[in-house]
Parts: sequence; structure tokens; C-alpha cells
Amino acid sequence: MIATKSPRTVLPRIPAKKIPASLIYEIIDGKPIYYKGYEEVVNGTKTIEEVMGSSNLQSTIIEYLLMVLFKSIDLTKYRVLTNETGLHLSKKNNLSGDIVIYDKSVLPVKSADKHYISVPPKIQIEVDIDAHLGAFSTPDGYIYTKTDKLLQFGVEKVIWLMSEGKKVLVATKDENWAIIDWNKDIEIANGISFNIGQYLKDEESPFA
Repeated sequence: MIATKSPRTVLPRIPAKKIPASLIYEIIDGKPIYYKGYEEVVNGTKTIEEVMGSSNLQSTIIEYLLMVLFKSIDLTKYRVLTNETGLHLSKKNNLSGDIVIYDKSVLPVKSADKHYISVPPKIQIEVDIDAHLGAFSTPDGYIYTKTDKLLQFGVEKVIWLMSEGKKVLVATKDENWAIIDWNKDIEIANGISFNIGQYLKDEESPFA
């Protein structure tokens, strides 16, 4: 296991036809994957905005990674996109990305439109899980399935940071997968590395 989940109240199963399309987080093999907490929205105990937003810790980790990237990456050659970038892999597969890195020759700024991006990023970074895992028996099942889809799509490297287990999964297109303690230096690309454990320790975070 990469991470574990705390026990939660099991709510009555909600018919898919009663779930608003706005609560769909991703689509995998034609099946909708809903935002974590979607049941509370449907049952009226939370708003859509409450389940779509990132946690403080998740936002902090993404902020740190973006600082590392924008400080070191060559922005004349690469683009760094965030904010749950939508990726259209195929007719039955739409995924999102917390941070995606593109070669500008593959995705120039002039190509921007109002549709999901249909070409693979060079690198994708995910921080924790925003999806409801009802379709998967374990968090690992979702992580591995999404990672496989991204690698098959053409992503060269997928990096998952899991705050609960303080682990990082690094998977590459050559089928080299590794789970690393997040207190280690981990390379994103071209000598650009991060160490989230050390950063949180330096910032006196209780999650270090």
C-alpha cells in the first residue's frame, strides 16, 4: 500500500442518473469517477465548491513544486500547467493533472483553446487523491490504473506524492517504477529535484 484511508461513514448508494455531471472528476474506461465527497453534495450537506477545492496541505505541496519548477526550468522550452489540467486520452478516458509539464514544441501557447488537451505532457505530477474511490478496492488501484493510462498515453514520467504515507511514486515509460520516501531528493527532470519532507521541516510544518 502507498497510503491508507481513515474509516468514513458509508452513505446509501446514489443512482448515477441523480449525480450532476459537474461532480465528475475523471472518466476512466467510460466510467465516471466522481470528486471525493460527492455523496455529501448530492445529499445536500456540502456544496460543489467544498468538494472541488484542494486542502491546505495539498495546495502547499503544489505551491512548493511550482516554486521549484519555475525557479529552475527553461521556460523558453517548456510550459508548466496546473489547476487540474484536463487531458483527453481517448473517447472513454478523460483525466486531470495537478501539474503537467509540456515541451513547447508539442503544446505551443498559440494552440490554447477551450477543450481538454489531447497530446501527452512530458511529465505529470499528482498530489494526493481528489477522486472518490468507489470504483476501486484500494487507493493503490486508482493510482496504478491512472498511472498506467498516462504512461500508455505517452507521458514519460508520472510522479505521485502521497501525504498520508509520506511516500512518492515515480513511474516512467520504460516501466521503471519506484516508491521513495518523501524525505529524499527526487528528480523531476534535467537535474531539477525536490524534497518535500525537508521543505515542510524547514517551514516547521507538522506534516514533515
